[in-house]
Amino acid sequence: MTSVSASQPGRQHPTFRQAFLFWLKLGFISFGGPAGQIAIMHEEVVQRRGWIGERRFFNALNYCMLLPGPEAQQLATYLGWLLHGTRGAIAAGLLFVLPSALLLWALAWAYMTWGSAASFQNVLAGLKSAVLALVILAVVRISRKALRHRIHWILAVASFAVSVSGWVPFPVVILIAGLVGFWCRTALRVTQIDDPTDPSSQSTDAPPSGEGSSRRVWVTLMWGGVIWLAPVLVAMGVLGRDHLVAQMAVFFSKTSLITFGGAYAVIPYVAESATGSGWISQTQMMDAMAFAETTPGPLVMVLQFVGFVGAWQAPDPFTPLTAGTLAALITSWATFVPSFVWILCGAPFVERLSRLDWASAMLSGVTAAVSGVILQLALWFASGVLWSESSGVRWLPAVLAAACGVAFAKRAAPAPWIIIAAGVTSALAIPLLR
Repeated sequence: MTSVSASQPGRQHPTFRQAFLFWLKLGFISFGGPAGQIAIMHEEVVQRRGWIGERRFFNALNYCMLLPGPEAQQLATYLGWLLHGTRGAIAAGLLFVLPSALLLWALAWAYMTWGSAASFQNVLAGLKSAVLALVILAVVRISRKALRHRIHWILAVASFAVSVSGWVPFPVVILIAGLVGFWCRTALRVTQIDDPTDPSSQSTDAPPSGEGSSRRVWVTLMWGGVIWLAPVLVAMGVLGRDHLVAQMAVFFSKTSLITFGGAYAVIPYVAESATGSGWISQTQMMDAMAFAETTPGPLVMVLQFVGFVGAWQAPDPFTPLTAGTLAALITSWATFVPSFVWILCGAPFVERLSRLDWASAMLSGVTAAVSGVILQLALWFASGVLWSESSGVRWLPAVLAAACGVAFAKRAAPAPWIIIAAGVTSALAIPLLR
């Protein structure tokens, strides 16, 4: 299959094997939540390897931000499609998720088997500090690329303000930003994320043959829907609609359709529903967040942890491990399979639209608004790491976050090693400070 960017002059195009190995590596190093993972992909795919240009990367990011579900995994799927078409999209999206799914399954099993020890909580405190530093750096890097005009800055500030207030739903914020970009397209035309020396910015290559046809879109929607919903229907038919695993299959399928705004929009909704339904406790939900935020892979993988813990506690007629594993599988399936459908159906048309000046201006407005939203998410995360209602500022996490930030910025060591070092330091230091 011919890839989107294979014919671009002056740009090295990876073989499928090279890309496959990179996506596998990414699944193990993608720390930092959505913002950090987006920054890692930008650095590795655009800046370091030069496989994809700036404009195409941000076009892909903009589209993924408009979709319900996990934006980082969707972005990896989109970038895989740009490089190698459908097989590249499936490989990139699957490998981005698989290591995290296996790791969180093991952690959930250990958590339910042995409980949460104080020493482990001390390690988690350090890991969160490192993740906070990574997220803040991601905000800075992405903003430098996206905010190139005062209109962009206005959109970013306004987006941040409404995100903090919660007055306007995220999809509405994105829609307004796109309309502002369209209205201001003349002013924004000279500030697009184009590099005249970057062939991918000026490319007129078409998507892979047939990938953007209406017939292919309908076929993809039909088969994607069948593949997505078949396990859900089997669970309902075999276990009964009232069984917890079947209830989770239906709930998380619905969640994948209605939760716009990425992981941080999904998690509050799931937390409220899962604790309100009695599947898990509030403490277990917070512990799930801690595990998901400090392991590689999509932050929304916390949903798999929720499914495992909830089914473990109500396993009948299975053993706890079997029930938890079934729930983890169906939860991940219902959460991530729709993302492949959205990308394979929409990416070819986004590539075509992105070559139009008015569409590029709209997308640049969306990117600016997304920068404000990511900043709000970083501050929300910082408040949980650096502030305690009982004791005020947490000085050790603050110092660790600052030290990790310097280490990340200077590339003193690979990101996973810096994160591990923060966890070890916290585990050793907290008992001494008590």
